[in-house]
Amino acid sequence: MKLNIRSVSQAAIIAALYCALTLVIAPIAFGPLQFRVSEALMLLTACMPAAIPGVTLGCFLANLLNPNNLGPIDIFGGTLATFLAAILTYALGRRFFSDAGNTKKLWSRPGFYLLPLPSIICNGLIVGVYLTPLLLGSGEAWTWGLTLTNMGIFSVCEAVVVYVLGLPLLVALRSAQTREILGFSV
Repeated sequence: MKLNIRSVSQAAIIAALYCALTLVIAPIAFGPLQFRVSEALMLLTACMPAAIPGVTLGCFLANLLNPNNLGPIDIFGGTLATFLAAILTYALGRRFFSDAGNTKKLWSRPGFYLLPLPSIICNGLIVGVYLTPLLLGSGEAWTWGLTLTNMGIFSVCEAVVVYVLGLPLLVALRSAQTREILGFSV
């Protein structure tokens, strides 16, 4: 990624959007069920390198400013999951968007529906594991069954957001009209 005014501005806008969207819907963005609308921005990393620091910083700030802050484990664990997912999505996107001359509609291109998988897997594995003991009540005991259940729940919640909101957002931002209106290439 070239460090220039455009990429720094894009990263800052994405970070601000991620953080603001997460905090606005805080009741459903934090806790045992997490439907973070802001996670739709994760798919921008497939074709916009500036989105990697953008979503990573946005997640860090959102977790830091969480009204029910769960401490450093959540702040850094969630940020790590987001960063890893962003890097993996970027790597998938480089392969997927490498044939820039291909005019097939995104929806029908092979591999398009694989782009959300890094977000689903990283959030399910990382957040599902560390958040389980953080959310247990004082009298509750940690078990592998509970952890596996939480991993599944986080994965499903993430899948809903990135497939239902993220993929359409990516298609909209990749359209020629949108790129022309916004003045940047995605």
